[in-house]
Amino acid sequence: MDTRAHLAALSTATGISGYEQAVRNLLRTVWEPLVDEIRSDPLGNLIALKRGTQTDEPRRAIMLAAHSDEIGLMVTGTKEGFVRFTTVGGIDLRTIVGQEVVVHGRRDLPGIIATRPPHVLSTKERSQAIPIKDLYVDVGLPAKEIKDWVRVGDLISMRVPFTELSGSFVAGKAFDDRTGIAALSVCLDTLQGLAHTWDVYCVATSQEEVGLRGALVSAYGLAPDIAIAVDVTFGAQQGVSERESVKMDGGPAIGLGQNVHPAVLAGLKKVAASYELKNQIEVIPGASGTDGWAIQVARDGVPTGLVSIPLRYMHTVVETVSICDVERTGRLLAWYAADLKDDVCCEMYALGDDQS
Repeated sequence: MDTRAHLAALSTATGISGYEQAVRNLLRTVWEPLVDEIRSDPLGNLIALKRGTQTDEPRRAIMLAAHSDEIGLMVTGTKEGFVRFTTVGGIDLRTIVGQEVVVHGRRDLPGIIATRPPHVLSTKERSQAIPIKDLYVDVGLPAKEIKDWVRVGDLISMRVPFTELSGSFVAGKAFDDRTGIAALSVCLDTLQGLAHTWDVYCVATSQEEVGLRGALVSAYGLAPDIAIAVDVTFGAQQGVSERESVKMDGGPAIGLGQNVHPAVLAGLKKVAASYELKNQIEVIPGASGTDGWAIQVARDGVPTGLVSIPLRYMHTVVETVSICDVERTGRLLAWYAADLKDDVCCEMYALGDDQS
């Protein structure tokens, strides 16, 4: 699998929370040859099943989940030839002024996010972040024509290229969490050459950025024995302390904390050590804010792990990752799934005294 090309296609696709169809369709073409079954559910989750070799019932299953949606904007109205908008998910307004966008109206309209120039602002206004009421999209059309093409509720996505940087690094939009999706693809590709007794469900979840909704319903429906959420985390960069970040190109960050079952953590660490896979531990003492937070409490509880890909500049249009970290994450997931045996469930449902 060409992970770089796959991530580029995923990144440039549009899939704002609740409207992930384009990403889902792209991913279906990649996953379908690698799995035994594939389907989508009413909330827009894409669920792929690669069956294991076990014959005894009930069949053991692991769920691997990464979210397919991205943050974006939505039209709230038009005024004097400009498009007004609100946010969908955690947009940082400081980063979007001057950015290219696409207004997905009755036809796609390229535009830019604009505001008043600094020369006409007061000293106080120049020292503050620009409020959303003072931002607008300019698509370069007359007011009457804009009203023909743009409606309240139309989506607006960021328009940025996938950029290759030095070494294994790349930058672009929606790496949160299309890198996790790409890691699931690497996992499925790796599993083609491995024997695994457990069923493996790979789920591209919907609406994570607005409330972990896809993970909640898919975990409830699948009722897996074990689950692992795959997301991004804060990679080392200027202005972020070592305590709050992990190393870029340092391998997947395996989560440790209340969102992570001790036995899943131990299993991931063991597999990474067995294969001499570069990895690191991320301490998360509270809510992880990932799909794992919803999966963990589905039904009567699911033993859950969290594996994160180091990423710089989260929730901007220049999110940056190492392709090597994406591929390491995918291989770790595949090797962990292939290593699962029936007796591991005894460990899962008995926390035990050793939680190291």
